[in-house]
Amino acid sequence: MTNAKPASATAAPHLEGVSLTGFFDASPVATFVINTEHVVTYFNKACEKLLGVNAADMIGERKLGLVFYNNDRPVLADLIVDGTSSVGVASLYTNQAHRSKLIADAYESEGFFPHLGDGGRWLFFTATPLRNADGSMAGAVETLQDITDRKRAEEDLLKHQSKLEELIEKRTTELAQANRTLLEDVARREAAETALLSRNTELNELNAKLSMAQQHLVQSEKLASIGQLAAGVAHEINNPIGYIFSNFGTLEKYLTDLFQMLVAYEKAEPFHGNAQTVLALATLRNSIELDFLKEDIPTLMRESREGIVRVRKIVQDLKDFSHVDANLDWQFANLNQGIDSTLNVVNNEVKYKADLVKDYGDLPDIQCMPSQINQVVMNLVVNAAHAMGAQRGKITVRTGVAGDKVWFEVADTGSGIPKEVLPRIFDPFYTTKPVGHGTGLGLSLSYGIVQKHHGTIDVQTEMTKGSTFRVMLPVKQPNPPVADGALPT
Repeated sequence: MTNAKPASATAAPHLEGVSLTGFFDASPVATFVINTEHVVTYFNKACEKLLGVNAADMIGERKLGLVFYNNDRPVLADLIVDGTSSVGVASLYTNQAHRSKLIADAYESEGFFPHLGDGGRWLFFTATPLRNADGSMAGAVETLQDITDRKRAEEDLLKHQSKLEELIEKRTTELAQANRTLLEDVARREAAETALLSRNTELNELNAKLSMAQQHLVQSEKLASIGQLAAGVAHEINNPIGYIFSNFGTLEKYLTDLFQMLVAYEKAEPFHGNAQTVLALATLRNSIELDFLKEDIPTLMRESREGIVRVRKIVQDLKDFSHVDANLDWQFANLNQGIDSTLNVVNNEVKYKADLVKDYGDLPDIQCMPSQINQVVMNLVVNAAHAMGAQRGKITVRTGVAGDKVWFEVADTGSGIPKEVLPRIFDPFYTTKPVGHGTGLGLSLSYGIVQKHHGTIDVQTEMTKGSTFRVMLPVKQPNPPVADGALPT
């Protein structure tokens, strides 16, 4: 064997501007090339790392057999170059090598190399001829892959396979027993399923009863609201009615005196011109202060009129709130006016607990069911009042426009809502109030009304600082409302 390095070892040819040396070094597959003299011409970096030898020690040399087998025997690439691959493979790679299914005259093989790495390595290698343009042999290229992990896994798999077969046999016996047990369980489950179906029927009936009870509770909530409103209205009416009755009582006394004066005039009329009669009439006029009555009676009448006007205003606001004089149809209404009517109705619930501040924007009329929107306003304002602590707070009602929608919000300086209960505040029957003080339907009903109006209701809250509920409503409903007042689904 000669140790002279071929010219190709120092000046590698280029293919379309790419160095073959660079090409092979960039490949993650361990690869080396020999020429027809069995001299190594290329030995890439992956090959260096896999075999643990330097390319500089291999290029120009013919000692591949020493690297792989510790003796000077041909490798698969040598057999390809010599043209004795079929004979050599049969003698040197017994039952370990075969022709490639992809490349003619190429061979594949695998083997264990005990002196490579720690504890030896299993390698899978392929060799294929390199030919000149005229078809003559130019050399051979061989690639290597480390399959040690796979082979060891296969060995472990074989070991475990026998154990697995024993386990399978044992498990088969256990499964047979388990199958018998399962059949018994199936029978029991079928009996349980029958009982469950029966129970499900009972639950459906109970659910229907619960739905009915829920409807009754909703109606009870409405009745409770009406009772609350009635109490507030009665309180508001009491004051003006009180001084109306008082003034009219005084007026009645004044009128009695006036009637006495008129009777006296009537009796004195036949004696007109009598000095004594004239004196008596003058004395009586002075005793009843007739001139004062002429001044005070119009004042009393004016105060009475103001009281009556106030009563009429309260009653009118109550009518506006409930819309008892309107059909339950969709209509265009002024949101600010509806809020004012509602605030006047619930004034008795608020005035002892908080100062009420109004901050209204200039709103267009919106398509809605006014009495239901008033119900939402009432629920939010009353809840805000109930959220106040021992100290007097403030409730602010704002309105505004956002594009093709209007909004109103009720902000309070109350106790706020804990984060852990915030996700449930719109659930039916959920309430943080003591037993007997709330049904948990106020916010749930409000949420349903807002949803029916294709709107949204959001809340911002902070403990000890208060909460703000904002309701956003479209100016015009996206679908034409139906006659019975229900929105199309």
